[in-house]
Amino acid sequence: MALDTQKIIDDLKEASILELNDLVKAIEEEFDVKAAAPVAAAGAAGGDAAAEKDSFDVELTEAGQEKVKVIKEVRGITGLGLKDSKDLVDGAPKVIKEGVAKADADEMKTKLEAVGATVTLK
Repeated sequence: MALDTQKIIDDLKEASILELNDLVKAIEEEFDVKAAAPVAAAGAAGGDAAAEKDSFDVELTEAGQEKVKVIKEVRGITGLGLKDSKDLVDGAPKVIKEGVAKADADEMKTKLEAVGATVTLK
């Protein structure tokens, strides 16, 4: 079976950061290897995108003690309903917003941390 290299490259270009992350983890597990330079791999696939990151994923790492306040903030940020927001907070760590500009990501992080949540920008 021959590999269609161009198709693989095209698929990688269209994949989201989360999909690429899942792919790397699957390859690490399948072949018992460790990705030594994920930044270099992203740079090869995305050209100059790795030089300066212009979009971030906002991940709720931990809800903290004030869970109700965190749910309200997540609801305001995402526009989700109450139940969906609660499920997202209960399932932490979870990405609550993808592809956000640096300033917006920092603002979301500040709001969530103000109510006791732990947030990571990726």
